[in-house]
Amino acid sequence: MEKLRIIFMGTPEFAVGILDTILKNNYEVVGVITAADKPAGRGQKIKYSAVKEYALSNNLTLLQPTNLKDENFLAELKALNANLQIVVAFRMLPKVVWEMPSLGTFNLHASLLPNYRGAAPINWAIINGETKTGVTTFFIDDKIDTGAMILNSEIAIEPQENAGQLHDRLMLLGSSTVIDTLKVIENGNFATTIQEDNDDIKTAYKLNKENCKIDWEKSGKEINNLIRGLSPYPAAWCFLKDKNEELSIKIYEARLVSDTHTYETGKLISSKKEIKIAIKEGFVQLLSLQLPGKKRMQVAELLNGISFSDEAKVY
Repeated sequence: MEKLRIIFMGTPEFAVGILDTILKNNYEVVGVITAADKPAGRGQKIKYSAVKEYALSNNLTLLQPTNLKDENFLAELKALNANLQIVVAFRMLPKVVWEMPSLGTFNLHASLLPNYRGAAPINWAIINGETKTGVTTFFIDDKIDTGAMILNSEIAIEPQENAGQLHDRLMLLGSSTVIDTLKVIENGNFATTIQEDNDDIKTAYKLNKENCKIDWEKSGKEINNLIRGLSPYPAAWCFLKDKNEELSIKIYEARLVSDTHTYETGKLISSKKEIKIAIKEGFVQLLSLQLPGKKRMQVAELLNGISFSDEAKVY
């Protein structure tokens, strides 16, 4: 049994949960690689990644390369003398980096590969109406999320679960799956599975303004899945037009109301307590949303300070 000397690579909060579990299981982490600091927010203040914050608070050796092929970085990486690298929500690695350790470099991906390779697997699983998802560990190769699989674990997606809630459950599942993967690598008693490619494989495309916009002509289920799949970040959005004013609004939570009506699709119906949007097979009742320049609010709270005319509609 070879003692593991691990380099961990990651950036967001999802990666922090995995790194914390590795340390709590008494594995040796000889270095942490994370994104370079960058300005964020209105004040453009320098913001540390979640992984950097964790690494500093736990006195871990930290590297923040801007160029993964830089000779100085590669020398520092080699000097850490790791025999295994773990990647969780980082970036694509050059071959000179992922082939460096003797035991290889494995990635934890938040889907059941080969489905949902790409940048936003948690979001797209919900958007596409999946009833299950999971996590997969695999050895990195020269493409994105295509390497030989080591282990996977499956989890059910709850009917009204949003991306944030699923993210947190997958972080826990991913943590235990990474530990199981470390155990089989440490023991040297495992076999990998090559990913098969076919035309039915679903992709986790990068999220952008266009694919986050609500199409109110779609079915209620598709609309609700989009809202759930993008909540709390980056949030589904649409235009709201009322009283000759056009606003871009974000919708975080909604529910479907099955009912017959004669309203035009996109018509906004509001009372003192609720907002409903007319769709083909009923209504989408909005529960939580955000107007430009305002904080996210529950609809009942929002309606305390604003009202909509009979002309209001969304599109």
